This record gives sequence, structure tokens and C-alpha cells, in this order.
Amino acid sequence: MKNNFFDQKNVLVTGGTGLIGRQVVKKLLEQGSKVTIVSLDQVTVDDRVNLIFGDLTDLNFCKEITSSIDYVCHLAGIKASIEISKSHLASHFVPTLMMNCNLLEAAFQNQVKGLVYTSSIGAYPADESILHEGIKYEKPPMDFAGWAKRMGELQIHAYKVQHGLENFSIVRLPNVYGPGDNFDPQNAMVVASLMARIKAGEKPLKVWGDGTARRDFLFSADAAEGILLALQKGTRGEFVNIGSGTAIPISELVETLAEITDVSYEFDTSKPSGAPLKLLEIKRAKEWLNYKPKFSLKEGLKETWDWFSENEGESEKRKNYFT
Repeated sequence: MKNNFFDQKNVLVTGGTGLIGRQVVKKLLEQGSKVTIVSLDQVTVDDRVNLIFGDLTDLNFCKEITSSIDYVCHLAGIKASIEISKSHLASHFVPTLMMNCNLLEAAFQNQVKGLVYTSSIGAYPADESILHEGIKYEKPPMDFAGWAKRMGELQIHAYKVQHGLENFSIVRLPNVYGPGDNFDPQNAMVVASLMARIKAGEKPLKVWGDGTARRDFLFSADAAEGILLALQKGTRGEFVNIGSGTAIPISELVETLAEITDVSYEFDTSKPSGAPLKLLEIKRAKEWLNYKPKFSLKEGLKETWDWFSENEGESEKRKNYFT
């Protein structure tokens, strides 16, 4: 984004030490923003920001940190693999609900000028393949963890219905990867998990399924661009998908990783491949926000691998809700 909309604005970024958050912070600083990060990670991403170590499950804390803020990027959340999010339901679900509810309510009470809330692909129903914007809330979300994200969306919807509030925006994100991701192989998402196993020397790299399943993989810098566009332009009281616009077969993902890392691999067809297709429609993002993803899969994976190779131990400094 090449404008100065956020110049000299006080912007709060929750989860600003995460893979999306650090990209958002970078872009805000380039625009001259006065950035405050709230995080439970023992990580510093830029000396120019005001870093607050604090817990968003505390409503009073949320009121305090939003009291003098113009804009809020609410990115804080709990990333986990499908297996971990299913087996550790409470550890994943409860803090997410509490963080979202308290931060959104605090921002509402303090009348911030604008807020963007990051929801996820998991808020969509399980029976959808091409995930169209404008779908209503009658169907349950994709999985149990999706309820926590969906509840944040409904809280914003409630503010809109009762108070006419439309300066709280919602974006739904797909599988986001990039520098600063969680590379703990016990609970990492697919790209970070594969990279961690490659780095650990797994040969051949064993990949679940037959590789035909197609997914929407979004590089974190493109996610950050879409999020800030949504915060600036608004999402009209609705949600907007921020995705890559392309469904990548798992086989292509692994082949591209092999080009970058020179690893051998094999597919384990005795394991499930998952749903054949999950792709976010990004029509609204293009038309409402003028959003255009820029990074190719290879460019994003290369940048992520290079960062991970130089910062392999950072995951140990991150807040882990599952230990």
C-alpha cells in the first residue's frame, strides 16, 4: 500500500509478533504510524514500536490499551494444526473467545476510529469448496475451532445491528505462511510443519494423502496488505476474503519446497488427503479494496525458508497454549 493514510496515527496491533502481525507492523511503520504491539511472545520485531506484554483475556487490560488508540488491527489468535485443535479443544477455543470478546468490546467502548478483525477460512461451512463471500450464518462453521472465529464476527454484527457501527471490518484468511510462523512441528500448520521436518532431516519427507487436494496458500505480506486495505477502506459491515486467488495442489506445494530445499519426498496414500478443494473467492477484496496479491508460491516459500533457516529457535520464545 503506497499511501499515508495511517501517518501519525496511533495504531494497536494485537499479535504483532506473529507472522502476519510483523508484516502489518512493517507496513504501518513505513507509513509513519505510531505502533503499539500487544503480545505474549518474548520476541522483538522492531525497536520503533511500543511493545506491551499482556493478556487480552483480561477486559480491563483491553480497555487500558485501547484508550488512546485511533485504529486497531486485531490479529491475535491461536494457530494450531488440525490434529491439535481437535484434541485440545478447550486450550484452543476458550482463550480465543475471551481475547476476541474483550478486545472488541474494549475498542467499542473506547470508540476507536476503526478496527479490523481477522477471521479465518474455518468460519465457512464444511460442505463448501469455493468459499463465496456473502454467505449467511445459518450453517455451522467448518470445524469446532471455526466457532471461535465465527463468534467474533457475530459480535461485530451485533454492534452493527444495535448501534449502526460499520467501522469494524472483518477479513477471512486462508492458510497463511511466512517469516515468523510457528515452526513447532507439534502444532504447526502445513507449510511450517513441512519446513520444520525438512530442517530436522526427515528423509524422505512423508506427506499425507496423494497430493491432489488443493488449498489456498497466502503469503503473510499479501495478507498484511489486504488487512490494512480493509482497515482503511472498510468492509461495509460484512466480511471480505483475503486470499491468493489460486488453489494450489499439495503436490505442487511439496514440489516447490523440494526445489528450494533439495529434499526428497513421498506421499503416504494410506493417510487422508482432506477435502479435495478449499479456495476463497476474493471478488469483494478486488472490487471494494483494490486488493491484488503479489507473491508467487515460490517467492513466498523461498522467503519463508530463508527466514526460518536464520531464526530456527524463535518458536521457543512464542506463547504456546498447548503445553
